[in-house]
Formats: sequence, structure tokens, C-alpha cells
Amino acid sequence: MTTRHCPALLIAAPASGQGKTTVTAALARLHTRQGRLVRVFKCGPDFLDPMIHARASGAPVYQLDLAMVGEAESRRLLWQAAGEADLILIEGVMGLFDGKPSAADLARHFGVPVLGVIDGAAMAQTFGALAHGLATFQPDLPFAGVLGNRVASSRHGEILRDALPPSIRWFGALPRSAAVELPSRHLGLVQAAELADLDARLDAAADALAASADVDLPPAVSFAAPPINEPAPLLQDVRIGVARDAAFAFLYQANLDLLQRLGAELRYFSPLADSALPEVDSLYLPGGYPELHLAELAGNQAMAAAIRAHHQAGKPLLAECGGMLYLLDELRDKQGASGRMLGLLAGSAALQPRLTALALQEVTLPEGELRGHSYHHSRLDSPLEPLVRGRCPNGKPVAEAVYRLGRLTASYIHFYLPSNPEAAAALLRP
Repeated sequence: MTTRHCPALLIAAPASGQGKTTVTAALARLHTRQGRLVRVFKCGPDFLDPMIHARASGAPVYQLDLAMVGEAESRRLLWQAAGEADLILIEGVMGLFDGKPSAADLARHFGVPVLGVIDGAAMAQTFGALAHGLATFQPDLPFAGVLGNRVASSRHGEILRDALPPSIRWFGALPRSAAVELPSRHLGLVQAAELADLDARLDAAADALAASADVDLPPAVSFAAPPINEPAPLLQDVRIGVARDAAFAFLYQANLDLLQRLGAELRYFSPLADSALPEVDSLYLPGGYPELHLAELAGNQAMAAAIRAHHQAGKPLLAECGGMLYLLDELRDKQGASGRMLGLLAGSAALQPRLTALALQEVTLPEGELRGHSYHHSRLDSPLEPLVRGRCPNGKPVAEAVYRLGRLTASYIHFYLPSNPEAAAALLRP
């Protein structure tokens, strides 16, 4: 295998909330409309931003992270993308230098130039100082230039552009406009499938970029070939039912790819709409927004009975975060409304006014060690004794419980299954 070359940018910002997702999606839509194949990645464990980017680019979106995904798998994903794409875009996480490892660490490790997104609202020449700081805070950081977000007018954009040092390239601006912004809720952006006007928003953002600066491709980046370590077919001919609808949509594409590489056949179903399970050997209930669909989930007793029967038959069931909440006796939303859930895990959970956990997690199961992350607004009250607890590699005091009842495994942790393919296979193998 040889080194591959592809133009690439990592889109970052001084802080969260500056508009990284909107800018990344706008760039993806702009270049896709010009006939280029764009591959987008998300730095960190987020599920919602990739849904937007998949719509903008028309291609699957994967996570990149030196901790959760790991260096080797991140290298493989980038090398693979470089072999097929005309442009690689990576959306950063938090502020450019925030966290360990940070978006800057990822950019430096793989040599991907950073495009800094700065919210220019209520700002003039100070824009140049922020751009200079992002570009020079770490001297060895590859830096491409900056883009102004939420500018008030074309003249405002010109003021921001003229404030830049000559060494920093101007990538254009996005206006402060409700037609461009992406709406949010408690776990982040509203899911792409719920936004009827998403394509119009993406096109408007792409048009604004095209009107404010040149849209030439950035220079090519070299991506070294990774070691190839194809997993054994440990799930050959295993049929895995994967819950996938508006209530259960927080799925890593890399998890689905891995299960198929292990030989599994994936059969999707909807706990909201379907009255029966497909014919499957194992079940995977991912996270999502079950709290937004309490009445529908509680009312679908045919599906509840089918999942209970699956568990009672001793078949494997893996449930993560929202999937785990669906297994409880009861779930309450922020307004206090409650719904009866499946009753397979003793206890109840209630949505809280604020975030209750956000941390990377590593957990040692009998099947092996898996990495993942925890991000939720609910609080669980259960009399069950955990099988094990996770630990945060960054030292945060978050130690999520993992529950085990027969072949049922449930936790708030969203597992990144490629971190240990053998353990993933053992969890779901009949």
C-alpha cells in the first residue's frame, strides 16, 4: 500500500457555539454541488453533527478521535477516504485547543491544516487578533486560514477580512441568518431527518460562502498507509436487529460497518412503528431520544412483548443510553410526563434540567475492554448492582454502570465497537 494524497481541512473554532457544524456542512454542500466527492469526519464522539454532514455531502460520516477511535483506526479511515475523495473535511470539537486529545492534536498528528471559524458578530478588528492567536498559539500547528461566521453584512465581512494579518488566508463569511442556522435541543442539534428545510438551509449557506470568497480546493495532504488488520468473521451469518428510527438514531457508522465486516447481517426495525421484530439472533438498541416519544413507545405493546420474548429466550441484547432507558420500568421527560417502558431493567429515569454526564469512558467487561463515551441529561434510579463501571481516561469523575442480566448488557455508555472487535462480537454472538 502507498501513501495517498487528498485536499483536507479541519474546521475548528475558539469555543463551542461558534458555528463549526454550519460551516463544515456549508463547505461540504458547496463542493458537492460542484461535482466533487466530499468525505466528512467528526472529531470526537458526537452523533448529531454527522447526520447533518451526511446530508450535506451525500456520503457516510465517521468519527475521528485519538482516544476513543484510536490512532490506528483514525489513520485507516483517513487513508481510505483519501483514496476516493476530492476533499476531506473534519469538524473539530469544542475549542481548537480544548481537551486531551484536542482537535489541534488531531490536526497536528495527521498534518491537516486548520480552518478557524470565528463568530464575528459584534466584532471588528479584534477578529484579526483572535485569528492570529489561533494560528500561532502552537507554532507547529498547520493552519490554513479563517472564516467569519454570523456577519451582519458584506461590509462587515470586509472589515473582518481586512483585519487579518497578511499570513492568514480569508475563507469568506456566513451571514447572521435564520435561514442558515441549524436549530438545537438538549443533546445538541435537531436530527437531520426532523428538519424539513435542511437542504434549503445547506444550499443557502453554500451560496453565501460562494459569494464571499474563492472556493478553490486547499492543498493536498499526504495520508500514510495504515497496517491492515481485518477481523475474523466472528459473527458470520448472525442476524442482528438494529433499532433505527426517530427515537433510536445515535449510531456510529463505524459500529455498523464493523458488525458487517465481522460477518453479521443487519436488519433494521422501528420500536416506534413496527409491531414485530424481524427474524434475528441478537438485538442492538442504540441511544437516541426515547424521552420525546414516550406515548408511542409505551403504546406499542406488540413490540414490547417481542423484545421481552427475545430476552426471555436468552438471546443477546446490547442497549446503550437511550436504548437502556427503553428497558426500564419508567421514563419521565423534562415536563414530568412519564411512560411505561419494557420493564426488563428494574428502575426508572428522569430527564434533568442540565447535563448530568459528559465524558469518555473505558470499561473492562468479561468479553474484553471497550472504549466509548457518555453524554446524557437523564438520571437513573435502579436497585440493580452493576456488573462493572467505566472509568474516564481524562480523570473526570464519571464512572458509568454497566448492567448484565443474562445475555442483556445495558449502559449509558455509547460503545465504539471497533475499539475491540472481539469483545463486540462476544456481546452479540448467540
